[in-house]
Amino acid sequence: MSWEVIRQALPLFEKAFIVTLRLSAVSVVLATLLGLVLALLREYRVPVLSQISTVFQELFRNTPLLIQLFFLYYGLPSIGVKWSAETCAIVGMSVLGAAYMCGAFEGGFSGIPRVQNESARALGLSPLQMIRHVTLPQGLTRSVPAVAANVIFMVKETSVFTVIAVPELTNTARDLIGMYYRSDEYLLMLVVAYAIVLIPLSIILTLIERRVRRGTFGDD
Repeated sequence: MSWEVIRQALPLFEKAFIVTLRLSAVSVVLATLLGLVLALLREYRVPVLSQISTVFQELFRNTPLLIQLFFLYYGLPSIGVKWSAETCAIVGMSVLGAAYMCGAFEGGFSGIPRVQNESARALGLSPLQMIRHVTLPQGLTRSVPAVAANVIFMVKETSVFTVIAVPELTNTARDLIGMYYRSDEYLLMLVVAYAIVLIPLSIILTLIERRVRRGTFGDD
């Protein structure tokens, strides 16, 4: 184990760390928004769109991210659609994440007593008003544990981006090992880098989940 090797590799890992954070953040935001829309379409059984949402969820939950990335990066150019590696990574992770987020939100919505929706209809609330005043406030709270688990899952899955040469953490470690054959140092840096991201993120999400369960979220 050479600390000099680690010191020399730090700038490359710093760049890869930033790339991983950026791709993770963008993908999580897009996946959460898309997943929420898909779940609402299914919750309110919107004609045609709810069926499309079901097909979307089943398709992307049951196909590996690796295959999706290969299709986006290597398959689409054959029909004239060429995206950068980072764009393919974001699109692939976002649609995969949206499929899982949809399930998470559905689980939250299903926990809302049906009598509340019936009461809202009896009061004459429109579907949009029901979403705003009944479905979202309670459904999002109930969805927090599953959404948090999906966020952690998505950050871990960024390691798959190496197959399309995105310069994230895993790809950087692999390239350095291939060039200098110092696997101990670079693998240690890889583990530490992911730990720096995932451990604080896990703690923050756990605290949010506990606070939501206690019903005190946003009291401060």
